[in-house]
Amino acid sequence: MYLSPRPVRLAVCATAVLFAAAVGCAPQDASPGGQRAGGPAPGERNCAPGRLATVESGKLTVGTDKPAYAPWFADDDPASGKGYESAVAYAVAKRLGYGKDAVRWRTVPFNSAFAPGAKTFDFDINQVSISASRKQAVAFSSGYYDVRQAVVARKGTAAARARSAADLKDAKLGAQVGTTSLDIVNDTIRPRQAPAVFQKNDLAKSALENGQVDAIVVDLPTAFYITGAELKDAVVVGQFTQQGPATEQFGLVLDKESRITGCVTAAVDALRRDGTLAALEKRWLADAVDVPVLK
Repeated sequence: MYLSPRPVRLAVCATAVLFAAAVGCAPQDASPGGQRAGGPAPGERNCAPGRLATVESGKLTVGTDKPAYAPWFADDDPASGKGYESAVAYAVAKRLGYGKDAVRWRTVPFNSAFAPGAKTFDFDINQVSISASRKQAVAFSSGYYDVRQAVVARKGTAAARARSAADLKDAKLGAQVGTTSLDIVNDTIRPRQAPAVFQKNDLAKSALENGQVDAIVVDLPTAFYITGAELKDAVVVGQFTQQGPATEQFGLVLDKESRITGCVTAAVDALRRDGTLAALEKRWLADAVDVPVLK
């Protein structure tokens, strides 16, 4: 007798459905980084306090460069909780459910933080400006600090008397590689001679001190620290207003595929709403009052 294959096909399909259901309910293996295979998609919010998909289970690994400069960090010690970025990192950690003893610091060179590739940190905090080009390689939290760039020169020099970007066109300028400071030099000041580019702000500062450059461009709080605590014969010449419609902001850097980006952003947003960021800025960063704007 001829039997239609239809019942067989239905049985096979039913078996497949049952198998898929069983697999779907089976426990999922955790990855070495604490992430579950097949878990939330990148950016999906699963923010149980202290139980995020972090590099080290139960810990929060935070990256920054070395040396860790004031006023962002105190005494080259990110773990102290002193300095604006150290304090912000611990405030974010607390919001995420991690106490100070659960935070691990890792040295990450500035340019490596936002270079393509897998990351060894959960987030990096190191005065990294959020930009569309960097977002091609990494993810960012929302901004934790609104940035302005400033010019520092030695007292009594032509650069120190500048009142506009045009007044700096003949100066030998310097800035750290890969920074918005260097963008300001190239895109806003547009000096007639190529700027000196340095791997670290310490090297730019030394070049200014030794007369190798006429002025350097750094973010405004760093400018205040350089002139107030490091180079007594230097002065903050002026600051630049925000360029374009968007405010330049520093953001926490995360792996492009990080599963905790949404949670970290929510923590930063909460700290901005409840006034924590403003209070920390008032405590650790210099006031910008009376610094002239360079147009």
